[in-house]
Amino acid sequence: MNHPVSVAVEPPRQPDVELLLQGSTTYAQSLGYPPEANFLLDVAQLERAEVRVYVARTGDGTAVGIAAIVDGRGDGTGDLGELKRMFVADSARGLGVAGRLLHAIETDASSRGLRQIVLETGTLHLPAQALYAKHGYRRIPAFGQYVGEPYSVCMAKDLGAPRL
Repeated sequence: MNHPVSVAVEPPRQPDVELLLQGSTTYAQSLGYPPEANFLLDVAQLERAEVRVYVARTGDGTAVGIAAIVDGRGDGTGDLGELKRMFVADSARGLGVAGRLLHAIETDASSRGLRQIVLETGTLHLPAQALYAKHGYRRIPAFGQYVGEPYSVCMAKDLGAPRL
């Protein structure tokens, strides 16, 4: 990539971020999953207080990747985050953008007291499964809304104790 990539928490309701979200949706739909097997958060859901959206941008400000983390597991413990909407633009694939997004998310999550990140990806998302495994995520039993979903693969990574 000609420009360095930075990652920051940003609002999701921005034209370039919404274009990446649409790209993510289009890609997921292109894999042939039935509509009920797509668990994509929309812009309004990404604006909720418990959600942080991370945007990867090149040095010239071009948005090339996105990911979000939803804090908590709904039981009040608050020590877990769910990774959602991870997507890198075609033009930036293979350049380490996804790894930078994951590193930024994991560092931020750990500093905020989260001890584990969980995620759901699809059975047909083989590159995503390989990426997560490369970065230390392991397969786990289906959780939450994914229990019983035949197209879901769930993974997790322990972050350890928060840094002081």
